[in-house]
Formats: sequence, structure tokens, C-alpha cells
Amino acid sequence: MNIFTALRGWAKQLKRDGVTLWFACKHPLTPWYAKALGGFVVAYALSPIDLIPDFIPVLGYVDDVLLLPGLIWLAIRLTPAAVLAECRQQGAEWMAREGAKPRNLWGIALVLTVWVGIAWAAWHWWSVSQALS
Repeated sequence: MNIFTALRGWAKQLKRDGVTLWFACKHPLTPWYAKALGGFVVAYALSPIDLIPDFIPVLGYVDDVLLLPGLIWLAIRLTPAAVLAECRQQGAEWMAREGAKPRNLWGIALVLTVWVGIAWAAWHWWSVSQALS
């Protein structure tokens, strides 16, 4: 088995786990902390825009390669096994029926809020530094 086959399988599993978390966030037996982290991960994973745009060298892929898989792994670990099994089955059925991952407008709002916050903080820092000089 070559590395590309392994990476393709890993990417497919991440996609499935993202959809699994989407269902787990709606499940009544999922603990609140798993729902909170899962909701954040789902909003970001299913968002059509990235927090760090991919055109930025190296950093653009850090969220796709490290941050997102790590958060998905943690959210999956926090979800009870029985809930996870049921939601994985729902996710597999949904993906087989729809053929693609769902889109999430909350993810767009999340990413845009972070970017607006960063822009405001940068402007505030700049204006304070100009006033002090």
C-alpha cells in the first residue's frame, strides 16, 4: 500500500467523522462539552472558507493537516461510544444518499467573526501605538 492510498483513506475517514459529529451534536445523549467542541469543529470543517487561506505558503495547510484532524479526534474521543456508533451509521447513510458533505453557514459566520476580531485587534493595536508615538 502506497502513501497516497493511505492518505486517501485517512481523508475519507476525516470526512465521515465530520459528518458523524454533525449528527452527534444533535443527539440528546451527547454531553454538553462534546456538543460544544463538536459544534465548533463541524462549523469550521463544513465551512466553505478556511480560517487560514490555503494560498498562504505552509500556514495555509496547517489547519487542514494538523488543527482540524486534531479537533475531530478530540471531539470523537469525548463522544460516548454508543452515540458515536449510532451517529456514524447515520452519517454513512446520509453520505451514501447525498453523495457529499453538508455545507454549514455557521462555519462561514465563525470564520468571518474571527477575521473581523483579528482586524479589529490589529487596528486597535495600530491606533494605540500611533497615539503613544
